[in-house]
Amino acid sequence: MRKPLLSLVAVLGLAACATTPMGPPPPPPPPSGASVVQIPGNIAVAISDPARPAADMARDADRMPAEVLAFAGVKTGAKVADLIPGGGYFTRILSKAVGPKGRVFAYVPDELTKLAKREPAVNAIARDPAFHNVTVILNTLPSFSAPEKLDLVFTAQNYHDMHNKFMGPADLGAVNKAVFRALKPGGVYLVIDHSAQPGSGLRDTEGFHRIDAAVVKSEVTAAGFIFEGESKVLRDPADKRDVSVFDPSIRGKTDQFIYKFRKPGGAR
Repeated sequence: MRKPLLSLVAVLGLAACATTPMGPPPPPPPPSGASVVQIPGNIAVAISDPARPAADMARDADRMPAEVLAFAGVKTGAKVADLIPGGGYFTRILSKAVGPKGRVFAYVPDELTKLAKREPAVNAIARDPAFHNVTVILNTLPSFSAPEKLDLVFTAQNYHDMHNKFMGPADLGAVNKAVFRALKPGGVYLVIDHSAQPGSGLRDTEGFHRIDAAVVKSEVTAAGFIFEGESKVLRDPADKRDVSVFDPSIRGKTDQFIYKFRKPGGAR
């Protein structure tokens, strides 16, 4: 089971200890040699937002959204696309992290809407006044775009699905180039996915819903992006990567890679 380097609770606990002499003792230090993940205030506030469903908050220990969005560099006022948002777990957090002057575009591919035969779940989020800066976009996956240039395109546990039959399969060269065009110079493309065994390529995208991280890196950089690095907060060596991510033995505890790509140019 993965262990966060420094959880949001620990960050808030440190702040409390600094101001309350009789408060509880500080949490133990991170493992020797591990770096502390600094959580910006806008992200800390978004994670603790009372408008988030309790079911979402219960998943935070495994999904580690504070560390993920800190790595992505989400700032107040940013324009963000949540590509294939699913139930909106990250959509809600992104909405509060970018604040009232920011925008979140929840992009739901028509291919998924047709398959689901129901209204996208994020429509309810966009109608909620608590998330007034969320706009849902319905279009085909290769037609990805947004009404304004973006600071971040974010996709979590979905990249492998773009290669699967029910998505077309999509032309990932075209999709990644569309993402590239949608971003501002210097903008970030963050990809999180369940990792497959090294060298497996696209073998496990259908059966196991996993993808070889090397394939993602190769496809995204081919569109013009620069690979900027990886966060390992969702890595889990206990996952042998030889079963489906829906298998009860591993569900919610898979080994996942977080790759950060950047469009060249722009102020940093």
